[in-house]
Amino acid sequence: MNINLPNFNVKNLVKEAGSTLSRVVQLTEEKLGTTERTEYDNEFQNLAERADITKAWTEKIVRDTETVLIPNPQNRIEDFIFEKIEKTKPQRLSNLEHLALDMIEAGGDFGQDLPYGQALIKVGQAEQKLGQCERDFIASSGICFTQPLRKFLDGEMKTITKERGILETKRLDLDACKNRVKKARSMLGQQTAERELRVAQAEFDRQAEITKVLLEGISTSQASHLRHLHAFVETQVRYYKHCIDTMNNLQRDLANLGGPTPYAPIDIYNDDDGSGNHSASSGIGLNAGGGGGGSGAGIGAGSGVGAGSGGRRRNPGDPILNADQMRRARVLCAYDAKDHTELNLNANEVIFVTECSPVNPDYMYGKQGLLKGLVPRAFLEMLEDEENDTNNF
Repeated sequence: MNINLPNFNVKNLVKEAGSTLSRVVQLTEEKLGTTERTEYDNEFQNLAERADITKAWTEKIVRDTETVLIPNPQNRIEDFIFEKIEKTKPQRLSNLEHLALDMIEAGGDFGQDLPYGQALIKVGQAEQKLGQCERDFIASSGICFTQPLRKFLDGEMKTITKERGILETKRLDLDACKNRVKKARSMLGQQTAERELRVAQAEFDRQAEITKVLLEGISTSQASHLRHLHAFVETQVRYYKHCIDTMNNLQRDLANLGGPTPYAPIDIYNDDDGSGNHSASSGIGLNAGGGGGGSGAGIGAGSGVGAGSGGRRRNPGDPILNADQMRRARVLCAYDAKDHTELNLNANEVIFVTECSPVNPDYMYGKQGLLKGLVPRAFLEMLEDEENDTNNF
């Protein structure tokens, strides 16, 4: 029986072992400060530093974006594994879609002919649309942003890292040859060491040029990343617009169903700026109100995303809320709001109130947690505290 043994070239193995040993010795002496090392020129060092910064921040941006798109780390790991083994990712329902299915099923059990059942079904169907919008947004963001950046990291950046490693090896060989030239004791040894030095210098220069060309390509890569970033922003704009359109349609559907007047939560992102106008510096503002008021959606550079639909915005007669002007009042008995401009009150709760502008003999302007609106004077008992606790609103 013939056994084919690997064909080892002992001479090459010994030569490689000797080179590795000389590199280890050279690196150790450099760290100890007992020998000099060849330094890269300033331009090369700047390019290398820029590449390191690009790699570090690109990895962080990709990781953070994937966390935003898929918050569940277990799902991210699962998707990564399926991607590596080149199998189709599992189709899982999002939290919005789970909520939608439960609402629709509950609406059917409560009764499709009853207001609450109808409303649950309508809201569930809207949540389904939001879930699909979210799914499309995640897929589009992966295609236009995270996948190209990850491809850059796994391709171009890995090549740069590899070539820089080879260059460092060539640099160690070059410095080891320089030390051998200095330590040569005979003429023959001097000539041999100088010949090896010339070869090492040529290999180092060639590898440095190759690496430098790759490092200079980082600028082109960043220009490409800028296009991907614009595409990601456009994808977000479409996503939020579809969400706003879906919610505006839902509000109209709920208004058409009738039923009790909905709460009118204050716009915590769009507070007064002291001049009677709403500040436009907020990111996203949603005002939900009742009735069949006009609705609209907009995306602007100054206010990010805004949507309104007949909600409780500040009217010209509403006062500018000032902590020094607010007073505490106890509610004498429960009160049900007549419309979305008023607050629902519970007996014995304490709210903050101030005078309307102009003064209304029947109503005051109140703030109840995150809600604000009109409250009837007859249902209030003013509290005259020496220390007016104004830090709770």
